[in-house]
Amino acid sequence: MKSRNQTSVPEFLLLALTDDPEMQPILFSLFLSIYLVTVLGNLLFMLAVTTTSHLQTPMYFFLANLSFTDICISTTTIPKMLVSLQAQNQSITYAGCLTQVYFVLVFCALESVLLLIMAYDRYVAICHPLRYTTIMNPHFCCLLILFSLLNTLVNALLHTLMLLRLSFCTNLEIPYFFCEVVQVVKVACSDTLINNIIIYFGVGIQGAVPFCGIFFSYTKIVSSVLGMPSAGGKYKAFSTCGSHLSVLSLFYGTALGAYFSSTFTRSARETAVTSIMYTVVTPMMNPFIYSLRNRDIKGALRNIIRGIPASQ
Repeated sequence: MKSRNQTSVPEFLLLALTDDPEMQPILFSLFLSIYLVTVLGNLLFMLAVTTTSHLQTPMYFFLANLSFTDICISTTTIPKMLVSLQAQNQSITYAGCLTQVYFVLVFCALESVLLLIMAYDRYVAICHPLRYTTIMNPHFCCLLILFSLLNTLVNALLHTLMLLRLSFCTNLEIPYFFCEVVQVVKVACSDTLINNIIIYFGVGIQGAVPFCGIFFSYTKIVSSVLGMPSAGGKYKAFSTCGSHLSVLSLFYGTALGAYFSSTFTRSARETAVTSIMYTVVTPMMNPFIYSLRNRDIKGALRNIIRGIPASQ
């Protein structure tokens, strides 16, 4: 079949979550509720951090950025899915698909890097407590965020621009409910060798490097905590890392699940379910994981709900 240039490609077809018309209103209500909970939960978390004086620390600064990133990930994927469910039309334009690829890459990579920064923050706090305020000063924290954002923006731009060189035939069905770079490359009918090399390189930089950095940080943390003389000190040190470890397990567990599912399974439904886990469920769960185990956050949230100035 003769290929067509990308400028003539009218649209891609995303995976329908269900073929049952009676299930579509239920799924629409479900994912709309998830989106609203995600946005509200993360906004409340950001508000609690920014309006409470004793939460103006590096750890909560990074958590607020993580909440913002979670909102962006959900906003990049869920609204389009809701529109498709409502209209019963799974098509997405070529420009819309590339735009979604770009922002999914930006915010998923940014989440990975933020988790690395937070692991480094816990490493400094536990292993070098006397130097913590000197090392993790506000200027350095802002530079870390800006560098991470710039890095992810450039990486996503490179992948998106490389998609422009591809040609597509008529088989434009993507087995995800959103446009994901690997899946878009798979439906191309031109040579994708360079794209795949860049994808694997990007996964190494944005995924494997943060994961190795997190593993190294926690190796040092565990070694330092085990050397503490008191059981109370060990418990306090580990308790400050518990929420972060839960978020790490949720994010990397679901992301790896989506990768292996798309690689080894032939079921598009299973691939879609795993992709929903790390782009929909994880952003919704993160603020609850940090809030439920943190008395300071719960106190700040209660003050906000009651209308009491959080700084008091």
